[in-house]
Amino acid sequence: MTTWETIAAKWQAVKPRVFALVVGLAIGPLLTNYFGLQQTTSSARAQMRAGIVDAQALFCEARARLDNADPGKLDWSARSELAKKWSVLPGTTVSDSDVASACAGKLAS
Repeated sequence: MTTWETIAAKWQAVKPRVFALVVGLAIGPLLTNYFGLQQTTSSARAQMRAGIVDAQALFCEARARLDNADPGKLDWSARSELAKKWSVLPGTTVSDSDVASACAGKLAS
């Protein structure tokens, strides 16, 4: 048996595995994305932003409840103003509208 025949025989034995590997590398990412097993950068950023806003809203709620013992009895606009007042975090000069909205929602309950 010559060297070329040995190589050809080995190639015939390995060929199905190489073909399966190539198909898996091409189709695998498409299938995992279709079934939701991958996370895009934009959705990761949105989840991170939602977590940060929720954490900041908790601080805002705690500070607002110290200012007004029962903010649930206030009307919507008064709760909104209270939330805007206390959603200004240390080190910032303006309140974040997302934090103020989340804080007002927490104060309503």
